[in-house]
Amino acid sequence: MSLIGKKPILIPAGVQVKLEDGNFFAKGPLGESSRFFKNDINITIGEKEITLKPKKDDNKIAALWGTYASHIKNMIEGVTKGFEKVLVIEGIGYKAQTDGQNIILNLGFSHLIKVEITNGLKVTIEKNVIKIFGINKEEVGSFGAKIRALKKPEPYKGKGIRYEKEIVRRKSGKKAATAA
Repeated sequence: MSLIGKKPILIPAGVQVKLEDGNFFAKGPLGESSRFFKNDINITIGEKEITLKPKKDDNKIAALWGTYASHIKNMIEGVTKGFEKVLVIEGIGYKAQTDGQNIILNLGFSHLIKVEITNGLKVTIEKNVIKIFGINKEEVGSFGAKIRALKKPEPYKGKGIRYEKEIVRRKSGKKAATAA
């Protein structure tokens, strides 16, 4: 039994939800989000809450039960509050700037790196801090991971791109290792 799937999902004020032919739609103050769900789980929309029940007692369907509940919760949270990832660029000469629908990064390579901003995301850059905002949690996380993968933080000086609250474990260099 899914602990997440058993709990009813509350529909906040100002959010409209509907289910048509397996497509679930959530519309709120920040925008509209939709997702297709298989027919293995009964999704019942009430006035103030959404409940999910599996059609059969099966391990695969039980796994989908909690997953679908999480997806619906994320869609509702996305259209009401939105999701944000914050990336920090560290290193001398490392820079980032926006150019229309692109981010141009100078990460110490011989060339500039140009990354196209995914539709539906808002990216702001202030003093080497990149803020990614959107209503789809998966798109925000995927885009943040894509940018971070361009120059992961290295363990000796901490140079590179890291998440805001990520802790980079630092290693001691050669001098400290041989002196001991």
